[in-house]
Amino acid sequence: MAASCFSARRAFINFFDHLLLLVIVIGGRNMVLCDNLNKNFGFVRTRGPHFILNGSPFVFNGFNSYWMMHLASDPSERYKVSEVFKEASAAGLTVCRTWAFSDGGDRPLQISPGIYDERVFQGLDFVISEARKYGIRLILSFVNNYDDFGGKKQYAAWARNAGQQINNDDDFYTHPLLKDYYKNHIKSVVTRLNTITNIAYRDDPIIMAWELMNEPRCQADYSGKTINFWVQEMASFIKSLDRKHLVEIGMEGFYGDTMPERKQVNPGYQVGTDFISNNLVPQVDFATIHAYPDVWLSGKSENEQMGFMEKWMLSHFDDSRRILKKPLIVAEFGKSDKDPGFSLNERDLYMANVYRDTYRFARLTGGTLSGCLVWQIMAQGMDSYDDGYQIVLSQSPSTTGIISKQSHAMSALSHLLNGPHSVDRVNGANEIPSGHHHHRRHANRHYAGHTRPTRYVKNEPAP
Repeated sequence: MAASCFSARRAFINFFDHLLLLVIVIGGRNMVLCDNLNKNFGFVRTRGPHFILNGSPFVFNGFNSYWMMHLASDPSERYKVSEVFKEASAAGLTVCRTWAFSDGGDRPLQISPGIYDERVFQGLDFVISEARKYGIRLILSFVNNYDDFGGKKQYAAWARNAGQQINNDDDFYTHPLLKDYYKNHIKSVVTRLNTITNIAYRDDPIIMAWELMNEPRCQADYSGKTINFWVQEMASFIKSLDRKHLVEIGMEGFYGDTMPERKQVNPGYQVGTDFISNNLVPQVDFATIHAYPDVWLSGKSENEQMGFMEKWMLSHFDDSRRILKKPLIVAEFGKSDKDPGFSLNERDLYMANVYRDTYRFARLTGGTLSGCLVWQIMAQGMDSYDDGYQIVLSQSPSTTGIISKQSHAMSALSHLLNGPHSVDRVNGANEIPSGHHHHRRHANRHYAGHTRPTRYVKNEPAP
């Protein structure tokens, strides 16, 4: 490996070691990353471009584990959910994003419109109860854009079976019956009484937010207007049922027609969303982005991909702070071990870069970019769910170390932001210093692209 790579790695290690020392100084040996849940059992709120918990700024490190309900519907497999929550908590992870949908197909939650498998719903009850046990807050998604676990396609099929004229899957956003099906699912989940905790979902503060859809896209209208009307209607519907929880869209961050000059930030194409106008909907509480430069820019060099990632994060951070005035989360990012030329070192370096930018932006503005959720954490013995991005914390000590250090860094930042001069620090951080590209990767190696296979596939179009 080139000397520059070793230097970069040493820089990352030193960076996180200094942050870890900061944690020790601030909190002492008794500072626990997963704060006492009884003490912090409030609902996460927003105040301008910041998350607030019990009146104080809330920043975090988190993860995705989309499979939890599906696995927990089989009681003999529930220990894997517990194992992941336990290991994630030990690594300081405090937010988890997972699915509250499985429409038709294998082990469905929603067998047909409005008809549910109680065993699967009890699996989701278990996930929520375990999250409470370990103090990990949940972002629950209502439906998939893709065919995995049903998605828009299954809703369209149900409507066709009911005798409706459906032109394509994007009728999901406009057809009255499809919208009614979806609203009914939202209501069924939001008003559900947990059979384990005896707490209604809409009354449970361990749920941080509801997500409208995993990665909404609309090929029928690339401007973002169709999805905008849908977001307005569905976010308002959720708020009519539940005023306690936050709502987000589930977007990847692609720009649309509202700011044409921002389209150049996209990876060469649009997907029917508009990051600005969609997230300006008043009932949407915070914005999200996803980031897969190895997919979106397949065939480009690592240096080009990392340059894109930095620009992607900075652009959305700046727009969230200046235009949306709402918090931002990097809700998905990762690297696949199925990529030609993949190495564990490459993944660790990539994650360290994303984490460092997240921390830096969060500290500059008191938490506008409030955290990121790595895709994805799994338990041992889940080979059938292997999508290339899986991280088993107990089997990946170097990656787990990087994750843990970021968790410590964000926890230390939370303590700083909650200090007596935190308001002055936030108000005084109005500008991002120039030269934000604080590192450059060696450009010698070529990084080939991929798709995301098996149980969960993202079907990104080629540029």
